[in-house]
Amino acid sequence: MEVNYEKDSKERIPFEHYLEAFRQADPEEIAVRCALPYDPENKTFQICLMGVNYTVAWPSYEIIHEESDQTGYYPLETKANARILLLRYLTEGGAAPSTGKFLTYREIPWGEVYFKQFQGRCLFRLAFGFGNRLQVFREIMERVGAKPLKAGNAGFELEFLKGLQVQLILWEGDDEFPPSAQILFSDNFPVAFTQGEDMAVVGDVVNDMLKALSK
Repeated sequence: MEVNYEKDSKERIPFEHYLEAFRQADPEEIAVRCALPYDPENKTFQICLMGVNYTVAWPSYEIIHEESDQTGYYPLETKANARILLLRYLTEGGAAPSTGKFLTYREIPWGEVYFKQFQGRCLFRLAFGFGNRLQVFREIMERVGAKPLKAGNAGFELEFLKGLQVQLILWEGDDEFPPSAQILFSDNFPVAFTQGEDMAVVGDVVNDMLKALSK
């Protein structure tokens, strides 16, 4: 499916930049660095994003989801932010082990600087989108294969990319207090993604998924 990158938009120029870097890269080096299955004959990677398996072609960057998937939402085919984020991971990041610890956005490099932006774009959006719709939130997270957590009024751990875990926690609002949310990142995220802005985009991509599947 073709993605519309608006002329002179904030997505078009970064996409073109990272797409060119992807095309110039050695796909076998990408496969090793990112710990991804790679088929040298067909020149394709196998990538799982939020529970959906995709085939990613090199160097064209054509992406298709697994035909049998029933999720119904495929951001790597349709969403500019998800497509650029994956390109950044493939060209600049890589797989890294986690100690099992989770970090708040403030705890990641440069997180304190960008926290207000992350709070508005991701935490408030999650809280006010689903803080009073906890059952809808639970159903969506179960649908994408997330693991329930004993945290907040509703919490789940979702594998964003292979080995990269995100925890989403919601507290329900009431007459006195508004709903609130927290998003935590496994401690290998700062190695996998090189800029604090990337983790904000991860939050955007997850929120986009929740919104799309709640309709």
